[in-house]
Amino acid sequence: MRNIVQFASALILVASFAFAQTPQPAPTFAPFEQWKSAVLSGDAAALKSFYSTDPPAQVQVNLTKSGADTDIEFWLALKPRSMKTHVVRNEPRHGHISYIFHAEVVPGQPYGPTISVTDDQSWQQQGDQWRLISVERTDSPKLRQPSDMKKNIYPADADARAEIKEAAEKAANAHKRLLLVFGANWCFDCHVLDLAFQRPDIAPILVANYEVVHVDLGPEEEKNADLVKKYEIPLNKGIPALAVAESDGKLVASQKNGEFEDARSLAPEFLVAFLNKWKPAQ
Repeated sequence: MRNIVQFASALILVASFAFAQTPQPAPTFAPFEQWKSAVLSGDAAALKSFYSTDPPAQVQVNLTKSGADTDIEFWLALKPRSMKTHVVRNEPRHGHISYIFHAEVVPGQPYGPTISVTDDQSWQQQGDQWRLISVERTDSPKLRQPSDMKKNIYPADADARAEIKEAAEKAANAHKRLLLVFGANWCFDCHVLDLAFQRPDIAPILVANYEVVHVDLGPEEEKNADLVKKYEIPLNKGIPALAVAESDGKLVASQKNGEFEDARSLAPEFLVAFLNKWKPAQ
C-alpha cells in the first residue's frame, strides 16, 4: 500500500510541476476582442469606430500604403465563418499598445480556402476609447512568421566589435564575406528574417558564403552608432538592415532603401537573390 501511495503522490507531483511549467496565454486586450467581434459579426459601423480619424489611421498592406477604409473593406468582404487568432505581441510601446497577431480566417462568401494573415496593430487611447492609429497587414505571407518574439537574437551584453573581428578572421580563412544584420529583439521583422535564414533553400547559401553577425541597435536604435555609420546603415529606412563586407572590413554593399524592413512580406526568392548577388566570387 505504501508503494501505491508513494506512486500516486509522485504522479500528483509530476502533474503539478507540468501544470506549473505550462506557458500561460498572453493576457487579452479588450479593444482587440471587440474589434474581432465586429469583424465576425460584419458590423460595419462598429468596425469603423475602432479606426482613428484624428490622426487618420495609417494602413499598409503587403508594402502598399492606404487608409482605414482599405482595412475595413478587407475584413468585411471576408464575411468570416471563423477566425482563429494567435497573439505574438501585446505590450505598450512608445505610448501605444503594440498588438501583433496571426489569424487563420475561414471566409464565408464566396467560399474559399483558409486565409492566413499577419496583422500588426497599434492602438492608442483617445479619451475613453481605444482606436487603431496604424495597421501593417500581411496577407498570405510567403515566409514563416514567428509565433512569439522570445528568441534572444540580439543579446544586450554582446560585443559587436569583438564578434565582427572574430567573424572576419573566420571569413578570411574560408574565403567568405561578412553579413552584418542590424536589428533588435523588439523588431518583429528581425524575427521573421532570423527564421528565413534557417530555411533549407537559404541556410546553405549563408553557411557556404558568409559569416553572419547580428548587431544590436537596442530599444531606441541608438546602440552601436559607430558601426551604423561605418557600414552606412540608413536607420530612417527601418530595420532589420543588412550590410555585406569583405573580411578586411571593406564595405561591399549596404541596403539603402529599407529592403528588409518589411521582411514579413518578402518572398524567399528575394533573399536568395540578394545572398547570391553579394557572395564572394569563386
